[in-house]
Amino acid sequence: MIEKTRSKLNRSIVLDDAEIKRYLRETVTLKEKTPPGKLLNKTIRQDLFEAIQFLPDAFVDLMIIDPPYNLDKSFNGKKFKKQSIEEYEKWIESFLEPLTRCLKPDASIYFCGDWQSSTSIHLALEKYFKVRNRITWEREKGRGAKTNWKNNSEDIWFATVSNEYVFNVDDVKMKRRVIAPYKDEKGAPKDWSDGEKGKFRLTHPANVFTDISVPFWSMSENTEHPTQKPEKLIAKLILASSNKGDVVFDPFLGSGTTSVVAKKLVRKFVGIEADERYAAIAEKRLELAETDKSIQGYSDGVFWERNTPGNLKIK
Repeated sequence: MIEKTRSKLNRSIVLDDAEIKRYLRETVTLKEKTPPGKLLNKTIRQDLFEAIQFLPDAFVDLMIIDPPYNLDKSFNGKKFKKQSIEEYEKWIESFLEPLTRCLKPDASIYFCGDWQSSTSIHLALEKYFKVRNRITWEREKGRGAKTNWKNNSEDIWFATVSNEYVFNVDDVKMKRRVIAPYKDEKGAPKDWSDGEKGKFRLTHPANVFTDISVPFWSMSENTEHPTQKPEKLIAKLILASSNKGDVVFDPFLGSGTTSVVAKKLVRKFVGIEADERYAAIAEKRLELAETDKSIQGYSDGVFWERNTPGNLKIK
């Protein structure tokens, strides 16, 4: 058997069996009701439905949920079958309802899905929370279709526990290239600035994201997880809806993006992941975040549109 040679430009995170065992030692498994202090900045390696009963009350400021979508898919041998809208809604409620006690009164929730999941997510969320918005973000990957529109977008539903919640609008503004650099009567730039990187203006965050790059093999954040979310995407949610020192919780952690970004942005984190391999990858990424705080596409305190000088380079 001929082994494939890995390209020198391939920066994807890959672990061997020995590394998986080593990183799994950093994870925890819950067997009794656990106070927040023993969970903070930890990866819980356990099935969510088993771990829920041991989670503390009212310890979460921001919850980001990225479960298996309502489609036929396999994750490391575990198969998920597409359900009806009603069935998928009930499945969501099976973990959403018991998780409500973990949220603080001013907590926010972001729930990820695609067009086939979105209706169920909305129906489930509005039973327990105040639904605020639906974000749609563009995935520049995706197969073309001859008899339908190419599927290259996903949704993120935004909800809150109450009418009291955090939203840091100035922390998530977008720096966009100026196409029409208008000037005022005195010849000064009008709502834009001219700097070393070109002419740009800061714009308010909208509920359509067109600046997200899906991780690929030459990006250091890339892993083998099939539905990994980009760090830039999660950074927007965390910066908008939490403050430094807050607790960010992800009950379907996957390869660890939520915890990693929370750490880089000086938040506390808790994540639950049942798959050993992905939990180990999450721990590896958390270790790397000790020395590398960069987030591709976010620098100088602002988010930059794709393919502009402010984007951090992919090394």
